[in-house]
Amino acid sequence: MVSPAREEPADPLVVALVSLLTLSAFLTQFVFRAADDNRLTSWRWVFADADLARMSGFLVAGILVAYALSRVRLPERRALAVLALTSFLAGAAFWREPEVIVDAARYFTQAKHLLMYGIAHFVEGWGREIGAWTDLPLVPGLFGLTFALGGETRVAVQVLTTLLFSGTVVLTYLLGKTLWDGTVGLYAGALLLGMPYLLTQVPLMLVDVPTMFLFMLAVLTVTCALRRGGGRWVASASAAVALAAWSKYSTWLWLTVLPVIVVVHLGREPRLILRRGAVIALAPLLAIGVVVLLKHDVISAQLGLLQSYQLPGLRRWQESAASTFLFQIHPFVTAAALYSGVVAVRKRDWRYAIIAWVWLPVALLRVERIRYLVPVLPMLALLAGYGLREVRSERIRRFAAACIVVSSLTIGVFGYLPHLMRVSAVNLKEAGEFLDSVPTGAVEVVALPQRRSGINPAVSVPLLDLFTRKSIVYQDGPESPAPTDTIEQSPLRFTWEHRSPGYYGSRASSVREDAAVVVISARAEESLPESVERKIADRRLARSFQMSDDWFQYQTLVRIYLPVAWAPTGRRG
Repeated sequence: MVSPAREEPADPLVVALVSLLTLSAFLTQFVFRAADDNRLTSWRWVFADADLARMSGFLVAGILVAYALSRVRLPERRALAVLALTSFLAGAAFWREPEVIVDAARYFTQAKHLLMYGIAHFVEGWGREIGAWTDLPLVPGLFGLTFALGGETRVAVQVLTTLLFSGTVVLTYLLGKTLWDGTVGLYAGALLLGMPYLLTQVPLMLVDVPTMFLFMLAVLTVTCALRRGGGRWVASASAAVALAAWSKYSTWLWLTVLPVIVVVHLGREPRLILRRGAVIALAPLLAIGVVVLLKHDVISAQLGLLQSYQLPGLRRWQESAASTFLFQIHPFVTAAALYSGVVAVRKRDWRYAIIAWVWLPVALLRVERIRYLVPVLPMLALLAGYGLREVRSERIRRFAAACIVVSSLTIGVFGYLPHLMRVSAVNLKEAGEFLDSVPTGAVEVVALPQRRSGINPAVSVPLLDLFTRKSIVYQDGPESPAPTDTIEQSPLRFTWEHRSPGYYGSRASSVREDAAVVVISARAEESLPESVERKIADRRLARSFQMSDDWFQYQTLVRIYLPVAWAPTGRRG
């Protein structure tokens, strides 16, 4: 029996250099944090009042943990299992954050339609009584099925999205292993945890993380189908492409990588590869054609909106490349990805085109907002894994990867998460939890206009509904403010075209005297209209959630009024 080769010890000087670079990278980011113009987790906001010594201490402790982890050499299968579990736990660590992006209101409303009225009504009503904006139905439908199986709770959706994130890590590993080897795959999967912004998106009720999973599933299954053939692989690839195509319109752009996969594999058996590629493409094209035929009015309107509004908006809704690739993604990941291009050119490795292709349309269309790039971030991780493989010492590779992951988790857990828990959106989360703790019946919601904000306050109602099991009663005002030119070009324009679903208004006649009244406003102690004063005349203020922030114009401060007979009093926030 041949004993396994002993691993060479890491050079202490190199270990010290990597450690110093890891700490220096954070300190440099901190010093130049004003350069980060991210719209959600900008370092100039996250670390505005941060204790640098405390954060540095956490990071030094993390580097020590990374060094200890780098000394452990796990078999590849066990390492993959550890990576999958670690990625799930990393995503779950952010479950406490509120729904900080108001687009979640659309997806919740769409999902609740499926829960209340069934799949047939959901399919038939999509784009008609179910407002679709520029969304596609697959992911909201998946959320609705999740509600049907796990209850209408946010945690059910969070379990789903976190499992899909962990699944994406596994798919990234498998694609790297299929194209090259387990080393590229394993490091690429790990480096997805080196993107702190991505971790904040995992628990949110948005379509981006599910789309990321479905896109990677399509790329992997098509690659395997072309290489291995067989009816199961070809059918799986066709199904995966169809699912990815109906997750988000922007995925149609990313799926242009599929012909590249075919071209890269033509060197094997050209006729066979072309035949397999044609068969794979046939079913998704037919499925898309049938849906377009049945919903041509909805889809044509959406495509027109994408062309006239979304595409020009890409040039207005920007974040700098420095913000995305040097702050929101660990700079070591970016450096490894850039170096990978040099390596691929030197080796004349055409397989590299598969993971590099998606960045060509990104550059051509000037997609400069990281949220729109979430579905293709696994490709960036694969680029970085490809570059990191060139480090000769396996121990140093593991240590560098561990430093990236530990640094990002430290920044995310001790920086980003506390920041997100200080935005006013947390009031809706805590108000919903409080409402579940009191014996009230229905909850009548009043959302006051906000002059300083470009958001229709009605979208806060479904966001509150997401956090409570109580029945919500709400009716839109007779007239909504006419959108100004600013609103017409705003990424939040959809909120003004949002109409509250009928099930909120249909409950108005059944509101009893024990109902709670919830007022959502922009300022603490904001004066109430006379109509609202009449609603709360026989009630008292039971709880007030008044967390406000200086980063966003739209604020959601919440006051809850309960019947005088049993309403506790108190304020929070």
